[in-house]
Amino acid sequence: MSDLGWNPLHGVPSYPAERYAVLADRIGGILRSRNDILLVQAEAVVALEAAAVSLARPGLTALNIVTSPYGTWFGQWLRRGGATVADIVAEPGRPVEIEAVVKALDASPRIDVLALVHAESASGILNPLPDILGLARAGGIVTVVDAVASLGGHELDVDDLGIDIAVIGPQKALGGPAGVSALSVSPSAWNLILRDGAPRDSILSLADLKTWVDGNRRGLPGTPAPLEFFALETALDRIEAEGLENVVARHALAASATRAGLAALGAPVWVPAAKASNLVTAVPVPETLEPASLIEAAGWLGVEITAGVGAGSAHLLRLNHTGPRAAFQTVLSNVVAYGAALRQAGHPSDIAAASEAISAAYRS
Repeated sequence: MSDLGWNPLHGVPSYPAERYAVLADRIGGILRSRNDILLVQAEAVVALEAAAVSLARPGLTALNIVTSPYGTWFGQWLRRGGATVADIVAEPGRPVEIEAVVKALDASPRIDVLALVHAESASGILNPLPDILGLARAGGIVTVVDAVASLGGHELDVDDLGIDIAVIGPQKALGGPAGVSALSVSPSAWNLILRDGAPRDSILSLADLKTWVDGNRRGLPGTPAPLEFFALETALDRIEAEGLENVVARHALAASATRAGLAALGAPVWVPAAKASNLVTAVPVPETLEPASLIEAAGWLGVEITAGVGAGSAHLLRLNHTGPRAAFQTVLSNVVAYGAALRQAGHPSDIAAASEAISAAYRS
């Protein structure tokens, strides 16, 4: 018999059915949530759309906070299902102002759902989640939070904050796979989802996954991809071994060291620290320079710097310190490469001072 040259990755054994429930419980622990945990066999944008599809129907009213393309999409998905949606659109590339949320709530006689993104990897900003959720709780509003870019990088206590639907993906701060995601769903959210004939028989149906929760939480619907679940298990092993508090602290240090390095470099940052994500630091490109040329110059040094995404972000560059990149070596190489790119373009930058500032941040 000829050698078919099988790659071991093609012959991965099935993920043990009894371990799905264990995975869900471990994710619940990281989220600090006693709510139902649903596993979605796709990247987190699918889980976000599933939440919108499962909630949306004629008669539902929603307040949707838009600080990136993800917020725009969520509003579109709700409208497609017949919901009445009011968007709060923040200044391009900036976090939403709490005053705008208060004004929108005061102007609406009834709101069923409030949706927002916690941290934005598109522009490196952080929305004022606790304040917004406090307003929503006072109004008895079901909340949907995209926590994909914040879990592990920022404090997130689902039960304490009162988040009804939290959507996560393990590919960012948790350093896991991109092809699987999860949701935490509260009883209040289930009441809203399951009333009036919830959508069913769809990969986007949370009601179908509720059947999984109410059963024995063994085999998931469809044909699961075992590699993704084994990878998720390994990522959770790492997070639990390091300790979630230490993971969050590591990202906070990477963010503060990056900001210190940029300040010493002579480069401004996009938003103040209190409004910034710990996973990505955004810098505005000097008006005389082209973002693409700086990205290319950094690339020649083997460092990936990326452009901002969405309205108002075209003039931003992002320094990524997410997951395993939240470490001294990556922070240093990001800032040094950015400084070298600025120098190459004829813009002054103090690379030595930046390096010392980053080292000092990690020594303290």
